[in-house]
Amino acid sequence: MRDIHFTAGILPNRVLFHVEGPDAGHFLHNLVTADIEGLTPGQAAYTALLTPQGKILHDFFVLNTGERYLIDCAASQRAELVKRLGFYKLRAKVTVSPSEDEVAVAMERPSSPLAFADPRCAALGWRFAVPAGSLPDNLDYEAARIEIGLGDSGADIGSGELFPHEANLDQLGGVSFKKGCYVGQEVVSRMEHRGTARSRILPVALDGEGPAKGAEIRSGEKLVGTLLSASGGAALALIRLDRLADATAPLLTDGVTVHVLKPRWASYDVPGSEGVA
Repeated sequence: MRDIHFTAGILPNRVLFHVEGPDAGHFLHNLVTADIEGLTPGQAAYTALLTPQGKILHDFFVLNTGERYLIDCAASQRAELVKRLGFYKLRAKVTVSPSEDEVAVAMERPSSPLAFADPRCAALGWRFAVPAGSLPDNLDYEAARIEIGLGDSGADIGSGELFPHEANLDQLGGVSFKKGCYVGQEVVSRMEHRGTARSRILPVALDGEGPAKGAEIRSGEKLVGTLLSASGGAALALIRLDRLADATAPLLTDGVTVHVLKPRWASYDVPGSEGVA
């Protein structure tokens, strides 16, 4: 993996909102996959809200600001996420309110009081809230996160499509296997204990310009995976590990050769991988 670098700037596809009130921490803790009650002021978690069947509806960051919780989520998913939180709120003393600030990223720690180190991977630096219009849009963060092997909420993970293990939340600190019940926990715990995650989002290298997202990756006639985000010759793909292990022919997507890589942060085996991302 080359040295990762990106300039400080706004992520226009991310937005913020607040969750506050006497029950806010307990409310979030009982809904999502990460340990929210264990967060100290200034600390953040990467987490997800699941369907009862254990699939990711929304993945996002939660920052304990000391006074309330700041949520950093995909702009395309905010309305539905807020709606879901309202559905589960019932009698809890919790208020959900929008934020006019924007989400920014930087390699070095910024001066903003609403800043946190990316809890998934230290190479992705810091995320922080800034007043709208105070920084230009970031132009190179997407290439960095693709090269590292991290899926994006909208571009790669989607809503209602993947289990947490398939999106690597178990590897990235997004799931606590020690906390009590949350929505979808039984399925996630079963996949962890049985080791039944057959598919994973993985970084891949392409020998040429890749086709559009959704293109099939095949070994001969066997479907091995699906192409996701791409940036130049680097891309992400949802790969069936069992089929990758059995592949005997080169992996191709629309005639372009695909080389599957193992993320440096991954503790699981990637059979047939051709290097480390």
